Amino acid sequence: MADGTDQKSSNQMWGGRFASGPSAIMEEINASIGFDKKLYAQDIRGSMAHATMLASKGIISPDDKDKIIEGLNTILSEIEAGSFEFSRKLEDIHMNIEARLATLIGTAAGRLHTARSRNDQVALDFRLWVKEELQKTEGMLTALIAAFLDRAEENADTVMPGFTHLQTAQPVTFGHHCMAYVEMFGRDRARVRHAIEHLDESPIGAAALAGTGYPIDRHMTAKTLGFREPTRNSIDTVSDRDFALEFLSIASICATHLSRLAEEIVIWSTPQFGFIRLSDAFSTGSSIMPQKKNPDAAELVRAKTGRINGSLIALLTVMKGLPLAYSKDMQEDKEQVFDAAESLELAIAAMTGMIRDLEVRKDRMRAAAGSGYSTATDLADWLVREAGLPFRDAHHVTGNAVALAEKKGCDLADLSLEELQAIHPDITKGVFDVLSVEASVASRTSFGGTAPSEVKKQIAWWRGRN
Repeated sequence: MADGTDQKSSNQMWGGRFASGPSAIMEEINASIGFDKKLYAQDIRGSMAHATMLASKGIISPDDKDKIIEGLNTILSEIEAGSFEFSRKLEDIHMNIEARLATLIGTAAGRLHTARSRNDQVALDFRLWVKEELQKTEGMLTALIAAFLDRAEENADTVMPGFTHLQTAQPVTFGHHCMAYVEMFGRDRARVRHAIEHLDESPIGAAALAGTGYPIDRHMTAKTLGFREPTRNSIDTVSDRDFALEFLSIASICATHLSRLAEEIVIWSTPQFGFIRLSDAFSTGSSIMPQKKNPDAAELVRAKTGRINGSLIALLTVMKGLPLAYSKDMQEDKEQVFDAAESLELAIAAMTGMIRDLEVRKDRMRAAAGSGYSTATDLADWLVREAGLPFRDAHHVTGNAVALAEKKGCDLADLSLEELQAIHPDITKGVFDVLSVEASVASRTSFGGTAPSEVKKQIAWWRGRN
């Protein structure tokens, strides 16, 4: 505690090896309590499980175990009430809690650290925190996917232009476009689930790096803490931060998907496109231009991707040259993860709200769907299917038709049969059945295609999967 911690007690924390206290600079660079206090709940939970296991194995007495757990519950209440005083001189969350425990219960507190080290203790705390954050992310992604499924179902037959190179390519449905993001965020959710499975091992009991000679039961603590099993190598256990890197990697990929979506929302909401209107809840105005309605929420989601990517690169750089086992460099692991988690949570929540609230302007989408000769591929396919042309020849004929329509300033469907037959004599009036955007999208019935019937099948599959 801050009111009872002096230089001498700080030295005692390190043991008798050091004759004098840390310099102010050393204290500044060494202390992590400013950010690792975020792990207080996980630290207390791990200590309770450890104390219970020690008592069950006869390593500490049942009375000491009861005192420890009662004291830890008191500390948990103090922290949650905001009355706990964190001390920088005690470096980290572990020593802050242990020092307060000693004040509350006396010498029994010193028995809690039997058969463990701060190395396996922090590995446990951090792993528990990341696991809980991944579980939260899984739930948020499920909500985002559900929002897209609802919009896809409402717009399974709403035609719009599909793009490549941001140029009109072929007509698609807005429902199909929404389902593309369902696939993206579905992969993100699958990665989250795999990451939870990967990290579902308990580090506690690995001690500093070599394990311990005490007859501990690591399987018991693993089960108590909700892990599948304990880790299998004590050296790797205290030096591993793969779980943090995997979280940041998942966060970066997911943020990239969110950023791509944000970019489309920004584009679609412009007067030039006008495909959607954002609700007032996710827009802002201009201080000088009263007509403006800016998609600031989408822009900020797009920007947070760089911040999250930076966190991944930072931790990869920290870890890249570390020899086994633990090194103090690894203290730099948490701030990046905490910041990325906060940014990702906010971005997913904002995007879920935007998708739920946005207004789809079907008339503008329909008007744009036929622009840029988007049914040209349908004409080429018709020539292959009905006139027997090789696709490359059909491609050339279609190019001539597009050139003529462009010269006349009309759509392909507005060319007369005579004009089309002048380009190729085997074209019949049946070609007009495929030149509308509705006919085009309806024909794309291949598995995963844009036809409304196929979109509805994919929606049903995803709803069953959730």
